[in-house]
Amino acid sequence: MFIATESIPSSFRGFTLIMPAVSVGNVGQLATDLIISTLGMPRVGYIHTDCLIPMAGNDPYPTCADDAAELSTNAEVYCLPDVKLAVLQIRAPFVQRKSRKFRKLILSWIKSSGFDRTVVLSSSHAYQRDDQQLLGAPLRYLLSPVLEQEAGTQLNTLEWKEIEQVSAFPGINDSDKRLYIPGGGITKGLYTDGCSEGIKMAVLLIFCSEGDNIPDAFALVNYLNDWLHLVDKPSQMSTQWRVPGSWRLLFGSGIPPAIF
Repeated sequence: MFIATESIPSSFRGFTLIMPAVSVGNVGQLATDLIISTLGMPRVGYIHTDCLIPMAGNDPYPTCADDAAELSTNAEVYCLPDVKLAVLQIRAPFVQRKSRKFRKLILSWIKSSGFDRTVVLSSSHAYQRDDQQLLGAPLRYLLSPVLEQEAGTQLNTLEWKEIEQVSAFPGINDSDKRLYIPGGGITKGLYTDGCSEGIKMAVLLIFCSEGDNIPDAFALVNYLNDWLHLVDKPSQMSTQWRVPGSWRLLFGSGIPPAIF
């Protein structure tokens, strides 16, 4: 259930929704952080659900000391009405066996809110790639059938590669192909359900490994920006994304000198 905390548009009709999947390396969540921080998106509400592990913390995008005292929760919504953009940030993993319930909750909210299209930022295990997925850049996309009719030509112009289907039984029956996103969390289920319900949905993902996934987050958000043009891209320079203050503690607070 979406709970509004600030003045929000009377409707999200015509808006683009960007959200991450909790997946390998948390790349989608890191990329979402960059979008919210760079665009200075204000928080307009949160998703109240028992499907995510409860959590609370300081505001991850503080611009002053007072902002840092604000609390953030496990699933919050940010919005820029002027450009018809909304972002759902998810900061906690799922409670066991409740991921399907969460998918239904999100899809129901997307439909009732009137979002024009939804973009899911995700990642997949690099070590489980099929041979054909080793070629080219490690970035892939998926479009639901209804969005394919609208945006397929544009993405073909960008020369993006759609994620390849892989053999369900390698070496036994290579003609039986399936969509396989190992480490992608709810990505496949959310996409499949979205296609079934006629939702305009895109999945943008990167093949990666666990570790320092900040470079992967920049690669994924630049990939998204090539399509949606969220931030101006200088002709001879890379796009300037604003790193949120909370990233200073991404790998902890360092080793205490007292232990030596």
